[in-house]
Amino acid sequence: MTLQILPLAITMMAGPQIMSAIVLVTSQRAVRSSLAFLLGVAVAATAGVAVARGLAALLGNAVHIDGESHTASVVGKVVQIVLVGLLILLAVKNYVQRSTSKPPKWLSTLLTASPATAFKTGLVLILTMPSDVIIMLTVGTNLEHRDLGLVAAVPFIALTVLVAALPLIAYLLFHRRAVTAMPKVREWMNSNSWLINIVVCGIFIALVLSGG
Repeated sequence: MTLQILPLAITMMAGPQIMSAIVLVTSQRAVRSSLAFLLGVAVAATAGVAVARGLAALLGNAVHIDGESHTASVVGKVVQIVLVGLLILLAVKNYVQRSTSKPPKWLSTLLTASPATAFKTGLVLILTMPSDVIIMLTVGTNLEHRDLGLVAAVPFIALTVLVAALPLIAYLLFHRRAVTAMPKVREWMNSNSWLINIVVCGIFIALVLSGG
């Protein structure tokens, strides 16, 4: 793959996704629930990219990512401008509403989540977050038009799971410190969810403009 997989993987987990991973390492079943969450992320990312590649194959020459036709190039530019505009509006909205911004209520329920619930959370978050869906469509289309199999997406999927696993890795390596630090990180992210959303928008705007 020629995509910049590091920013893609980071963007995949930015927002409620990484917040969920942090909440889970402070839960009653920290390790088991976190591992189940990571499995859900891995399954969802793999399935999402596979489906995206399949859709790109079905569309065939109707989809162009390298400016192969003038029409495709124009349409691509229009989509790019619209997407960037929407992301800017979303970033502005998050900034304007920062004083009333609150994290999703379901995040707090993860403190008592079972491994099964954690797995479903990882699965649903990746498959329903608009930014994640767009990224997986981008990766899948890239694979199809470069005639690459799903194996070529393994670095992207693995890096996405690794980013998701950072809270658990910190918990396992620095258990005593992590037990103290993670709740504080969770509280900071809860209080500054608007800032996290703006950063996500900024990363994705950069990816879109660079032709990610």
